[in-house]
Amino acid sequence: MAIQFLGKTLKNPMVLASGILGNSKDILERIHENGCGLVTMKSIGPEPRDGHKNPTVIDLGHGMINAVGLPSPGYLNMENEWRDLEKRDFPLIASVYGGSVKEYQMVAEFVSSKNPDFIEINISCPNSEKHGMIFGINPQSSHDVVSAVKKVINVPLIVKLTPQAPDIGDIARTCEDAGADAICAINTVGPGMVIDIEARTPVLAFKKGGLSGPMIKPVAVRCVFDIYKAVDIPIIGLGGITTGEDAIEIMMAGASLVGIGSAVRYRGIDVFQAVADEMEAWLSDHHCSHEDITGAAHKEG
Repeated sequence: MAIQFLGKTLKNPMVLASGILGNSKDILERIHENGCGLVTMKSIGPEPRDGHKNPTVIDLGHGMINAVGLPSPGYLNMENEWRDLEKRDFPLIASVYGGSVKEYQMVAEFVSSKNPDFIEINISCPNSEKHGMIFGINPQSSHDVVSAVKKVINVPLIVKLTPQAPDIGDIARTCEDAGADAICAINTVGPGMVIDIEARTPVLAFKKGGLSGPMIKPVAVRCVFDIYKAVDIPIIGLGGITTGEDAIEIMMAGASLVGIGSAVRYRGIDVFQAVADEMEAWLSDHHCSHEDITGAAHKEG
């Protein structure tokens, strides 16, 4: 199950999505030990940010709706975490966000100096007043932020896209042209809303939130399919991946790696190893490798 990704050898294609756990070495190391090939830190922003007030996450049964609001200690307030992560023995994506091109560039340049293996810029968050998604729905804005960040970092750049883009393939192509080394898709779908009919008020404190979990998998598969047709760089596919069969499906759409987020809630921290094992069993039964199935849904005849 070992796989090459942007010059690094990963033990398998499983990726921890950003924002699911935290930034401490201990928890990220545990995720890697539990079968995850590549872990992503929680997104880091330009200033300390508390995020939204509770309630921030609601389980809908067939998925979740959340408006956590990008909480972050701020990029200058993480020295203890970086000091610990210097001693890591697992591959790491550092995720960053900002409210302007200048903020993205400033945070990414600093984070790059801490030597993560990759930097992901989140231009796709639907749950913040001014951060993220505005850059991910407009080709020119996407190009501006990607090219600005690419100039100041010394590690490969991954761009996380939103399914709300009118043409996500066009956005991905623009990011590739601006210097992106890989695409991550998708972030949560929405925003959506849930109303408590007895209280007659939205359930989330922020009122609106992003949808995740099994209910968004068809959207994620379609987005990855469209991106694969548009770009030549690798794709991390995520959105509702819960089982090995889900992972096979999104790889057939075009993903090289498979991200998991909400499934940690549904199947526990062992979900990475479980999905990897289920993938391996399917591949063995069908006498093929993950290289054979990546983009297989695009083949004619």
